[in-house]
Amino acid sequence: MLNNAPTTTILPVRDMGRARTFYEKTLGLKPLGFAADGNFVFACGGQATIALIPKPQGTRAEHTALSFEVDDVATEVKDLEKRGVVFEDYDMPNLKTVEHICVLGSEKAAWFKDPEGNILCVHEAHN
Repeated sequence: MLNNAPTTTILPVRDMGRARTFYEKTLGLKPLGFAADGNFVFACGGQATIALIPKPQGTRAEHTALSFEVDDVATEVKDLEKRGVVFEDYDMPNLKTVEHICVLGSEKAAWFKDPEGNILCVHEAHN
């Protein structure tokens, strides 16, 4: 049943205009417009969508809220940096980035924050 259902990731935002600009202009996502519930929706990867929900007091998770699977993390990091994205760097026992990229077994990942503080990721998976 749910394995074929389209999914929507809902991200809280304090400043809808700033968030919309980031997701549309910086990340290059296709805007679908406002939904009836007041969320602003973007198309993302086939049947998936991202909905920005206005939340004046804001909330943000301490973990990755959204991860984009890409073919080549290094290329994506360079492209996003050119668009103004600032990547997080980590140096912990189980998580160390080199040039913003962490190798986790057969997967590579890089993390950044949106203007609202939500943690986003681009990752490359090799099976």
